[in-house]
Amino acid sequence: MKNIIKKFYLETSFGPYLVQPFFGLYNYFRYTRVSEDTMMNKEFKRNFGYKPNIKNPKTFNEKLQWLKRNDRTALHTQCADKYAVREFVKDKIGEKYLIPLHFHTSNLRDIKPENIPDFPVIIKSNHDSSGGSIILDKKSTNWTVVRNKLYKSFKINYFDKKKEWQYKNIKPRVIVEQLLQHEDGSIPFDYKFHYFNGELAFIQVDIDRQIEHKRNLYDKDWNFLDVEWAYKNGPPVPKPSCYEKMKEISKILAQGFYHVRVDLYTLNDSIYFGEMTFHSESGFGPFNPPEWDLKFGNMLSLPSDEVEKT
Repeated sequence: MKNIIKKFYLETSFGPYLVQPFFGLYNYFRYTRVSEDTMMNKEFKRNFGYKPNIKNPKTFNEKLQWLKRNDRTALHTQCADKYAVREFVKDKIGEKYLIPLHFHTSNLRDIKPENIPDFPVIIKSNHDSSGGSIILDKKSTNWTVVRNKLYKSFKINYFDKKKEWQYKNIKPRVIVEQLLQHEDGSIPFDYKFHYFNGELAFIQVDIDRQIEHKRNLYDKDWNFLDVEWAYKNGPPVPKPSCYEKMKEISKILAQGFYHVRVDLYTLNDSIYFGEMTFHSESGFGPFNPPEWDLKFGNMLSLPSDEVEKT
């Protein structure tokens, strides 16, 4: 039944308007009306087996929960907005690191073939964490499905789902970016640089996300870390040829934040900015072995006077 409803929602022009009110009601009772503390404690206990200690956080995931509740600025909102962050990146490191943007709109009716380039692109919303729709050939694309996926995204406030405040006030917008591809058509690795207090802590590389999601972690010197974080490890990933430059520009973007993940791509020795994330896995991602949660937590410093007040 679930698959039937999903197919009806995505593949018919009237499906979203008939089904969305029920989704909206479901989301209201499951997410919107639930307090931040209740959501945090429930999800944390479901993933780790215990409630987080917010008054005296020790582990990485506990500290991410503290940051979700206490570290809130307008700059967080700008940098979480996949459209607005482009101006931040342009000011900090230059426009050449931005993936070419070919179209953007807040009106879903504008998402039609005549507004889309004739080369591969990715179409996504600016306010959530979904991967978007990859368009390799606009002539063979089912545009009803593309628009309906965006419609569903527009109806969700990510703050309600995960209580990540930076998403709360982002005005939904669709962005159409050039799809980065190697000559064989494959998509470059997404290198995710985790910074604690402005210093590089580790790098995350996700592998085969659309097939069988794997994840590797590396230290700042690109030594493999024998730890699983939410996903099993994948095959070894070679250090990018422009790794030093990637560290240089990601560090510039990371300054002023207690924790931030800066995502970068590299293609033909050029570097492109992906996005910035402040609470990876929303602070609910278990480590295996679990002691790595505390190891990373010990590396991340929070303002001690503010922690004591929580």
